[in-house]
Amino acid sequence: MQDSPVQLMAGSKKARLMVKIWNDPSEVPADFGPSVVTFGNFDGVHRGHQQVLSQLIRIARLNHARAVAITFDPHPAQVHRPESAPELIMGLEDKLEALGEVGLDAVLVMKYSLELASLTPAEFVADILVGSLKASHVVIGHDARFGRGNSGDLNTMQELGKSLGFEVLVISEFGSEGFPLHSDPHGGRHHQQNDGDAGKDRRCSSTWVREALREGDVATAAAVLGRPHRMRGVVVHGAARGRDLGFPTANLASDASGYIPADGIYAGWLVDQAGTRWPAAISVGSNPTFDGVSRQVEAHVIDRPEEAVEDFDLYDQTVVVEFVARLRGMVAYRGPEALVDQMRLDVVQAHNILFAG
Repeated sequence: MQDSPVQLMAGSKKARLMVKIWNDPSEVPADFGPSVVTFGNFDGVHRGHQQVLSQLIRIARLNHARAVAITFDPHPAQVHRPESAPELIMGLEDKLEALGEVGLDAVLVMKYSLELASLTPAEFVADILVGSLKASHVVIGHDARFGRGNSGDLNTMQELGKSLGFEVLVISEFGSEGFPLHSDPHGGRHHQQNDGDAGKDRRCSSTWVREALREGDVATAAAVLGRPHRMRGVVVHGAARGRDLGFPTANLASDASGYIPADGIYAGWLVDQAGTRWPAAISVGSNPTFDGVSRQVEAHVIDRPEEAVEDFDLYDQTVVVEFVARLRGMVAYRGPEALVDQMRLDVVQAHNILFAG
């Protein structure tokens, strides 16, 4: 059993530093290339994405080329149909870190706009994939669409490959046969364990992750993502009710990035700016025991060493909150005493889950 925080020895920041990140095609060095390129939104960088990118990297290594992914910010749906755009699983910073952890050589972040959307398929490929990235291979899926009005498809890309001198490789998120996640941690499918879905394999997708988080099922979300779901934000001052009750919390600002799971209490981790991982009991929602509290995400760090209790100050730090397991839903208690009793139980349960084994 471990009662002290865990220091990140080789984490996402290191991975981020190892991958080149460009925010415009003009930033790509003139002598860059050749490269093996794919493109997409990659929201969540889930296991399906990871499988495609792993195959892309393997192809790049075999061809002595660079492995490059193009992604878009903001999400195209936020430009074309903002009223119905999906809530993003992760912010751009976490997406870039996750892409770096896969092992890519470079990521080109294209600012998505109506101007970019107006490029024809030929212009997008010739100017960016070939002109800037010197693509020798382009990796896409069978149902890929690109260019003005999504008019480009696999056949379009293959024709452009012939005329512009690159090879087109079609890779499914399932590989050639498909890999159930319960037996292969690098696969693109997850085996459903629900009673009504016994034996069913489902394609890993950002939609599935959102569905799981909407239900508070952070364990399923983690299985599809290949890592715990996380939020990132600045710690701000709250109503201090937790501190008054003996359970001080780090409150994330309302503009924190990452999909907010269903209301409830969770076991998880808080990662501070120094990279230290602190075990935590996390509350999501408005506290129904008190009136007039808006929905918020707050983490109570548990198992702090005695010497760290008094001077433990996270205000104005940007922190990451990771969700491991849902302990319970949000409940209104008959006064602070009953709430404190439950919070003590929550802390014990969170500790047992996080340090099991």
